[in-house]
Amino acid sequence: PLQVLTDLMTVREYKGKLAGLKAGFVGDGYNMANSLIVGCLMMGMDFTIACPNGYRPSADVLFFAREYGDHFKLTTAPDEAARGADVLFTDVWTSMGMERETERRRRDFNGFCLDAARMALAKPDCIVQHPLPAHRGEEITPDVFETHADEIFDEAENRLHVEKAVLGILLAGK
Repeated sequence: PLQVLTDLMTVREYKGKLAGLKAGFVGDGYNMANSLIVGCLMMGMDFTIACPNGYRPSADVLFFAREYGDHFKLTTAPDEAARGADVLFTDVWTSMGMERETERRRRDFNGFCLDAARMALAKPDCIVQHPLPAHRGEEITPDVFETHADEIFDEAENRLHVEKAVLGILLAGK
């Protein structure tokens, strides 16, 4: 949840708003994707997630997303998630604790990389968010990472500010 608050803070910092933006996610429908679906939809964003068969978001998150009708789309076509996006999210294909699945996941996620061709489908001012560390050449190409490094590193810095704000609220008892 702190990472999603960070992502939303960074998107708002770059775009000036959240409501009405189109967000896309390309990759594993696991922890980050689940949290992004909830966070983006609650903030009034349209959200399209592209993940391979067998890597869908959790059933409870998909049930939640149904309440948002046409503002949510699940697909196996990464280009659909990128088309017209204001912001594109991705994350590693193999999360911590899943290292034994790395080779299978690389095969299963073939074609789910944020690359220049996919970015060309997004809006010209589309930003990219990645919670780091990135596996360049897997979920994101080196050129796309470098082109969007300012946004990605601002996201990393904003994580500290979000954590401090949440800690301050918790310590204040509010």
